[in-house]
Amino acid sequence: MEIKSVLKTLTESTGVSGDEFSVSEKAADFLREYADNVSVDAFGSVLGFVKAEDPNAKTLLLDAHIDQVGLIVTFIDENGFIGVGACGSPDLKTLLAQSVTIHGKKEVLGVVSTLPPHVSKASKEKSAPEIGDIFIDIGLSKEEAEKVISLGDRITINSSFRELSETKISAPAIDNRSGVCAVLHALEMLKGKKTAYNIAVCFSCREETGESGAKMNGFKIQPDEALVVDVSFGNTPDSSEKDTAKLGSGVMIGFSAGLDKEMSNKLCALAKNANIPFTREIMPSSTGTNADVIGISGRGVKCCTLSLPIRYMHTAVETADLRDIEAVATLICEYAEEK
Repeated sequence: MEIKSVLKTLTESTGVSGDEFSVSEKAADFLREYADNVSVDAFGSVLGFVKAEDPNAKTLLLDAHIDQVGLIVTFIDENGFIGVGACGSPDLKTLLAQSVTIHGKKEVLGVVSTLPPHVSKASKEKSAPEIGDIFIDIGLSKEEAEKVISLGDRITINSSFRELSETKISAPAIDNRSGVCAVLHALEMLKGKKTAYNIAVCFSCREETGESGAKMNGFKIQPDEALVVDVSFGNTPDSSEKDTAKLGSGVMIGFSAGLDKEMSNKLCALAKNANIPFTREIMPSSTGTNADVIGISGRGVKCCTLSLPIRYMHTAVETADLRDIEAVATLICEYAEEK
């Protein structure tokens, strides 16, 4: 498996929360190389299973959400402009004057309307727009627009997969297709090896809108332990060092009241012994990831998060380092492999 190629395929597929099936089918095709009984459930989550040789082995769930933030059509005004709502929490300050695609009966290109600085108030120039103030211009009348666009259609910001350097890439939906990619790469490295666990894989839907995919499948699978793979905050010139990690610094191992401290400590020890670069990510009360809901599914599940740092989260130019995906995958293997 070539990480860059798989990540490109996944990030070029659309899958805004609640409408993930297009990217889910592609992820399911990749997963079939490594897992059995692969399926896409009624909500768009991808499931697959790898059995251990030991019939008494416990079950380890590897979860990474597959949905992305975006917009949703809420109305069409009398002039054909498209009103929108947020699906997830896209960074509103980056939306003005962006090129977008509305995924209606056919794909419709549009641009986000913005008032030129010459005629806007100075106070407005310095603030992010409210979601209710954002309109999309598709160049059609209301009658023409209604033939191809329906209320509830999802909208994505147009961007592309860019190689910034040998290891750094930028693309939409790095959050969290990079996590999906890390799990797939871990499964490839485990292929043909003995595992200490039965492994269940869930590429979960709707994380950005309430983590419902992980709630359902955490309850359905009822694993003994879970590793939740997601993204976290990468350093930028205007960021705080204590709240971010450098791109290329490896896997971020979670510590939180909502996580199992024994798992967190074990993962740190494994990373240290295997020379896998890592940092500790401190999330005092809760993680803001699927671990929060998987941990309290059914009888309860021991959880830890493995994150990789990205820049410009919830924009169309999220930026990551491929070495961090590799680090996450390698640590998953260290944890899951029978020693």
